[in-house]
Amino acid sequence: MISSFIITFRETLEVALIIGIILAYLIKTKKIKYNNIVYLGIVSAIIASVIGAFLFSMLAGGFTGRAEEIFEGVAMLFAAFLITFMIVWMSNQKHIIVNLHEKVDKEIDEQHRAGLFFLVFISVFREGIETVIFLGAASFVSAENNILGALLGIIAAIILGYAIFVWSKNINIKAFFNVTSIVLILFAAGLVAHGIHEFQEAAVIPYVIEEVWDINPAVTTEGVYPLLHEKGGIGVFLKGLLGYNGNPSLLEVLFYFVYLVVIYFVYRRIEGNGSVKG
Repeated sequence: MISSFIITFRETLEVALIIGIILAYLIKTKKIKYNNIVYLGIVSAIIASVIGAFLFSMLAGGFTGRAEEIFEGVAMLFAAFLITFMIVWMSNQKHIIVNLHEKVDKEIDEQHRAGLFFLVFISVFREGIETVIFLGAASFVSAENNILGALLGIIAAIILGYAIFVWSKNINIKAFFNVTSIVLILFAAGLVAHGIHEFQEAAVIPYVIEEVWDINPAVTTEGVYPLLHEKGGIGVFLKGLLGYNGNPSLLEVLFYFVYLVVIYFVYRRIEGNGSVKG
């Protein structure tokens, strides 16, 4: 539930910020007659995202056995790639407000209402499809990632998005994105490891060493899972949020930490170029 919440919270907040910037600019430039185009783009993108979610669930449910394991592995790795790309892209969007203003001006000045519509549609639809893929991959990792957490994340993001534009001086949005970026990076690392696990289950790649360690202790005599068991209180939380695995293979561990090391150096390079979002 926690990872579902964070995924939809982060994605919805990005949408809320982008749409908020566009609407605020239209109000500031006294061009609110174009607001309806923005609303139409939002509604159309949401409908398209729902259709995308339906198609994804149909596709995911159409596989069984080894094909299902391969599909889940590919979906997890692709979701990890998208999360990484999203975080790196956001880190480089230092002038996102100026860029959005320029794009809106261009479409309005040229009387391209369709252009403004597609600017909004693509911005919302992109986040919607990413959310569908992320939630789908998260559900493969843990059944605890459910629709309730996703809905709560959307609601919370809308509220915070509104608050940012009402009390923007009192909210440190940079700190928020830094914290959620770290959480999502750890979540993506877990997806990479679980993707490797699915490929191993499907015999696409070898185990090398099937279990580096095993801290999934047996169920107690009372039938209660210990806290660190994957189905225990702490284990369930860590598995859904960070890709925790109590008995990982050697390749799962290696890919988990290799991913984190690569992301660390990518961030160092971005900071070195002075492109981190401020």
